[in-house]
Amino acid sequence: MQDNTLQPGHLVMVDMEGKSLDANTADFLRSHHIRAVCLFRKNLGTEAEVRKLTADLREVMGPLALIGIDQEGGSVIRATFLPQAPAAMALGACGDLEQAKQVGAAVSRGLRSLGINWNFAPVLDVNNNPANPVIAERSFSADPMAVARLAGAWMEGALSEGVACSVKHFPGHGDTHTDSHHALPTVDKSLAELEALELIPFRELAVTAPAVMTAHIVYPQIDPEHPATLSRKLLTGVLREAIGYQGVVITDALMMKAVHDRYGHARAAVLALQAGADLVLAQGELHEQLAALQSIAAAMQSGALDTTALQTACDRVDNLARRFPLRTTPYRDVQQALDVALMNKAWARGMTAIGAPTPPTRGTPLRVIAQASVVSDGVSEAGLPLEQIQDLFASFSDVQYLPIATLRELDVQTLPRDGRCNVLVSNHHGRYRQSSAHAEGVDLHLAIWNPFQVLDIHAPAVVTWGYADGAMLALRAWLHGNATAPGIAPVALVSP
Repeated sequence: MQDNTLQPGHLVMVDMEGKSLDANTADFLRSHHIRAVCLFRKNLGTEAEVRKLTADLREVMGPLALIGIDQEGGSVIRATFLPQAPAAMALGACGDLEQAKQVGAAVSRGLRSLGINWNFAPVLDVNNNPANPVIAERSFSADPMAVARLAGAWMEGALSEGVACSVKHFPGHGDTHTDSHHALPTVDKSLAELEALELIPFRELAVTAPAVMTAHIVYPQIDPEHPATLSRKLLTGVLREAIGYQGVVITDALMMKAVHDRYGHARAAVLALQAGADLVLAQGELHEQLAALQSIAAAMQSGALDTTALQTACDRVDNLARRFPLRTTPYRDVQQALDVALMNKAWARGMTAIGAPTPPTRGTPLRVIAQASVVSDGVSEAGLPLEQIQDLFASFSDVQYLPIATLRELDVQTLPRDGRCNVLVSNHHGRYRQSSAHAEGVDLHLAIWNPFQVLDIHAPAVVTWGYADGAMLALRAWLHGNATAPGIAPVALVSP
């Protein structure tokens, strides 16, 4: 018989090592009553292996198990073998709500076939800051109502296929200069300023979003002491009371440096629950996860955590699991092929021209400049390496490749001007040095990841919003003169 007594493990989501569930981890999950696990790229083997893993997790965690993943689209996809959805901003460049809905549904179909019932998407961040190092193309638009409409359509499709969504990152990660995976960002805005921009999508989708993920950002005009994840003023005062949100509130990962380096994730777990979170994402080694559980247990025993409020939190998470039960459904070959075609069409429709670029003729001597390799930063998957970039130019007769170790340090003024057409392929995410912003030297810029790089390089450009297979198929067709770039940028990509 299942023990319904409130346990610290009911209030945490953990991660795990490996591509299969070992006996030690299974024992830990079972003995601590944990029913929520977040999977990362490190956990995903073949499709069959993932299905076996999720089935084993469900057996250990019980019928109210939640298995989550980041499958936003674009560069933030963990299950890379599923049809690769366009980045949010690629969908924003189309502005087609029906297409966004269909893409969301296709993403959920793929996840459901693996036995995953919770996706940490869509992103509601309004990317109005070109210097943002972590959001950029993960946002639908710089227009908050466009974000709300597109994300709402995406989520409608996703929910229709039986997978929960978690909109993020409350109250907004779009106007930061710092990546919270590495440091603690600060956004010096008043509540009124947030209401006028960042909070609009959260308000618009508050009734329909099953879950909200918090942001590790300090808003000193609202709470100078704590980032939003640990702020009662924001999670309870704004999200619960002012907005009236009734769904599940889950923290972003407490192991991220923005929180971990200042509070330690064990203490942060208690602070987040005190602030009004329902579920804390407490990753790490088993002993670190245990420390978070013990910290919550001690706070429950001392009265630092109110058990009535915790029971309400547990009930919310229970209801989420009941609404989106963990089950695996077949992903038929015909449906998967249709979903691949849908994604490819959406990538192609979103591809955007900036500054009237024209494809080089097949006989034009080319010099292609790109970073040799781009490793994963822990948020995005690894960038497209030079070997795969070469596939774009396979039919051109005269191509020299110039691999650069660190492309963001490139000084374009040093590029040779010897009659070759210099094609810069920005296959990394960081912005370029500002000294290159108005320098000549590049004839064609292919921005295949961070769209704001076109502000750094003085050249006509094609923006793909990502480097998935569908994006590269569209770009190859454009380079060969067989396609246009019809998208309209949903953010400002032309210097004033």
